[in-house]
Amino acid sequence: MIGFNIPAYTGKELTYIEKAIQSHHICGDGIFTKKCNTWMEEQYHAQKVMLTTSCTHALEMAVILAGIGPGDEVILPSYTFSSTADAVVMRGATLVFVDIHPDTMNIDERLIEDAITERTKAIIAVHYAGVSCEMDEILAIARRHNLVVIEDAAQGVHATYKGKALGTIGDFGCYSFHETKNYNMGEGGALLIRDEKYNEQAEILREKGTNRSKFFRGQIDKYTWVDSGSSYLPSDMNAAYLWAQLEMADEINNERLTAYHDYDQAFEKLEQEGYVERPFVPEDREMNGHMYYLKAKNLEERSALIAYLREHDVQAVFHYIPLHSAPAGIKYGRFHGEDRYTTSESERLVRLPMYYGLTKEDRSKVIDAVCRFYHVERK
Repeated sequence: MIGFNIPAYTGKELTYIEKAIQSHHICGDGIFTKKCNTWMEEQYHAQKVMLTTSCTHALEMAVILAGIGPGDEVILPSYTFSSTADAVVMRGATLVFVDIHPDTMNIDERLIEDAITERTKAIIAVHYAGVSCEMDEILAIARRHNLVVIEDAAQGVHATYKGKALGTIGDFGCYSFHETKNYNMGEGGALLIRDEKYNEQAEILREKGTNRSKFFRGQIDKYTWVDSGSSYLPSDMNAAYLWAQLEMADEINNERLTAYHDYDQAFEKLEQEGYVERPFVPEDREMNGHMYYLKAKNLEERSALIAYLREHDVQAVFHYIPLHSAPAGIKYGRFHGEDRYTTSESERLVRLPMYYGLTKEDRSKVIDAVCRFYHVERK
């Protein structure tokens, strides 16, 4: 069976984890946490990066720092993971879902302004499949209405919009290093902060409401509880695992892009024949090969394709069920405008195996199985 995902492993992870153990500092903000933070700040030209226990927690921190609370509204796409919405719901704010572009599966920026009310506090831009949203227009809308922009770049590490790293464009950016992502540490994420005025508050929030970070920098002679907070620090052993992959970030990225382009080239004919639709990447964006998906004609055909691939030892999966149709989405939010594409496009999408180490032979097996389904099974 060709699995859908295998977590990346470069070979140095255990060595670095052992070094973390030998340092006698395996809790948060050890040497490897600092290495990862600094690397991302330098690589992505980010003002401040803080490794977190998950992208979910990075989103929670961003929403708290944005001052979002009860009575506020946040605009976001319904086609995303529950963590995007949970961060808002946890603060007592209301979700306002708008439709997506059918080509990129990203929020349709043209629909945002009509959804804004006097209660709107923020826009969350989710960069689906590592392909950027239309950030210039989203930022322009935010400026006109004095809104905060949070980038859910869980899938967007090492991808860019007009040369800028995803996660660094809005007020806050959130990365994921879950085992299904391009670079992983089991569970983990990062918060990126554009304006340094939030740095100290973010440190306090991340350190259980204390000014412990200032103490360790020698700026104060003791630390104490100064505000509300929680523990968003990952173990340095997790960071050690991630560091082994960030050292090889370009190699991992290039290999994933090779797999992506192999798929894309192979399925071009299927698209020309009218069987499927391939992913779309606008010219001013560079994606990171996070996933490769195809769109079948409808839900019935997608289900048949997934079943056929499973029978032929290929694990393919569908993705999000739109949040606005979920019980919690109905409870905590509303869909503004017409759902023209969110549901219909989500029901067509099937994700193919994609991971660092996916061999050319395995890619060929996946390609052959998909092509046989359309040229033989569906004839």
